[in-house]
Amino acid sequence: MENPPSSSTPDAAASPSTTAAASFFLLVATASFILKMEDMSFNGDDDKILTPTKSIPIPPCVGMQFECYDDAYDFYNLYAKNLGFGVRVKSSYKGRNTEEKQGAILCCVHQGFKEDNEVNNPRPGKRIGCQAMMRIKVSKLRKWMVTEVILDHNHNTTPSSVRFYKSHKNMSKSVKKKLELNCDSGIRINKTYHSLIVQAGGPEKLAFDEKDVRNYVAGYKRLKLVQGDAQAMYDYFCHMQMKNQKFFYLLDFDDESRLKNIFWADARSRVAYEFFGDAITFDTTYLTNKYDMPFAPFVGVNQHGQSVLLGCGLLADETTESFVWLFNAWLTCMGGRAPHAIITDQCKAMQIAIAQVFPRARHRLCLWHILQKVPQKLNGYNEYKSIKHAMEAAVYDSLRVSEFEQAWKEMNDDHGLGDNEWLQSLYDDKEKWVPVYLRGTFFAGMFTTQRSESMNAFFDGYVHSRTTLSDFDSKYTVALKDKYQKEAKADFHSRHSEPFVKTKCLYENQLSKIYTHNIFKKFQVEVEEMFSCFNVAQVKSEGSIVTYIVKERVTIVENMTRIVDYEVLYNTTEVEIHCICNLFNFKGYLCRHTLSVFHHNGIEEIPMQYIVPRWRKDFKRQYLQEIISNDVDYDNSEGWYDELLTRAIQLVEEGVVSKKHFTVALQELRNLPRNFSKSRVNNLKKHPKFHKTCQRK
Repeated sequence: MENPPSSSTPDAAASPSTTAAASFFLLVATASFILKMEDMSFNGDDDKILTPTKSIPIPPCVGMQFECYDDAYDFYNLYAKNLGFGVRVKSSYKGRNTEEKQGAILCCVHQGFKEDNEVNNPRPGKRIGCQAMMRIKVSKLRKWMVTEVILDHNHNTTPSSVRFYKSHKNMSKSVKKKLELNCDSGIRINKTYHSLIVQAGGPEKLAFDEKDVRNYVAGYKRLKLVQGDAQAMYDYFCHMQMKNQKFFYLLDFDDESRLKNIFWADARSRVAYEFFGDAITFDTTYLTNKYDMPFAPFVGVNQHGQSVLLGCGLLADETTESFVWLFNAWLTCMGGRAPHAIITDQCKAMQIAIAQVFPRARHRLCLWHILQKVPQKLNGYNEYKSIKHAMEAAVYDSLRVSEFEQAWKEMNDDHGLGDNEWLQSLYDDKEKWVPVYLRGTFFAGMFTTQRSESMNAFFDGYVHSRTTLSDFDSKYTVALKDKYQKEAKADFHSRHSEPFVKTKCLYENQLSKIYTHNIFKKFQVEVEEMFSCFNVAQVKSEGSIVTYIVKERVTIVENMTRIVDYEVLYNTTEVEIHCICNLFNFKGYLCRHTLSVFHHNGIEEIPMQYIVPRWRKDFKRQYLQEIISNDVDYDNSEGWYDELLTRAIQLVEEGVVSKKHFTVALQELRNLPRNFSKSRVNNLKKHPKFHKTCQRK
């Protein structure tokens, strides 16, 4: 049977003699007119364009018109349901000067073709090249008109199985209400679904399956809050904003006005982002409360190498939509300034959202999460241990992109892994997780999302699986105070004690006076390992650029070493240096190889361009000055404590800079109690009872 011809002119009338389908349509319309005349209407002009109603499942025909897009879709979907196939929207488009939809193609779900990797997973919606479709567009009369139709399918249509197609799945309000009541009563989902089958008279009578029921219940549980929880969170946010106007929060509600997603950041987080927002991690693997709402912290690294909170959220689900909302909320809070680099786990929805909201950020996938999957994905191979070793060597030992490419190819060829889909997907994303592709970007030394995970672990002492949203805010506040106390302690030790210097190297002595203790200890390792670099040889010279090869004896396992050559470029004129290991670009301090070349050339001090400000001991003073606001609310007694504490900390920080500063600060602090005493005496003298007492005496 040939497909009926179609009309290419959207506003042209459909002549009864144009197609076989049109003739069939007229026969059905005539019979329908006799049986139920009110179900069909004509528009009264000479073209006699037919406007069908939903109650008659007749085939579509060129010339049909509808009041709106939804009517056209519902008509085609009803026709498809009776015939036995599913419907999807193949494409649609909007007008040039309007956001309103102007046209669309509705087709059979079997239209088009899928990739071969889905052949082993057949389902009713698998695409096999079916041509059945209905093209519609807005006419000059502002009606939705059918302009092209193909009725034939290249597969059998089965009305008895039509309920499995997504377009025909439907869950009534009464069913949803029953699912919610049973969920609240603790009735298991399988029992609820069985009762619905019995009530309907069989599974074929239901317009949904058990998976749909489970999805709905999961969504309902995520968004269901105990009475007062949403109000408690709102009250907490309002209270925090009264204490400090820099406190920021946003609430996201669903269509039924239920709290869905939450984001907030206090003043410290917002100011800290100005200094430590260059590289962050974001992780949602930690579930905070009994509502299964993932706690999603944005975490950076402060001047001590400690985790610092840069804002956080609670999400209803881990969909692209929720992540886009949260990232946009965070971006708004931070004045539209996106991070330079961000580390997350291997969540596809998250990757899509980051590409959309932070298109210029360098996105890195957590290396630890990826390698943790190796046993699960590759343990079935006979040569598993050899494969694992080859993979780790390719990932960790490659200094150049070409080396990784060669090592990965050899691993696949030697072990016959070319058809492994998981490895292929990793290779496709190689620039997001393989270190050799990422060492040129500053990540503050982070390979993984361990910062977010450690922040989650930090809250473990205060927040547990049964913590309600109304309790979460107070526990969260206490936890952060403890975190800030540890940061203050690290500040104090960096200022008032000198780290132990292990060698006579001038570089070590220089940075011991500049960097915070924690960062200095990491740099100190590089100084110590200079002794493993036993040879520095010049191999090329082009003008002021000299190329060196630094040989290092690297320990593989206990009592086993190998020699690795590191290429270092040194600009003798500008005193600039770059090592192929890219440690400085990645972590913010020089590696053992560059230090060896400096030492070889008689450079006694590390040039200032290689001393990163964010690691300095005095970096905190700038940080504190930004927190302090000149706008003091003298009438808000709740904010007095925070205001005085912040300014007192600033005074202490300035007072330890030098002996002169210390003398001035100490004198001012000694004078404060005297001033308070004078103030109390003066206030007492003004009181009427004071004068009466003096007169009696």
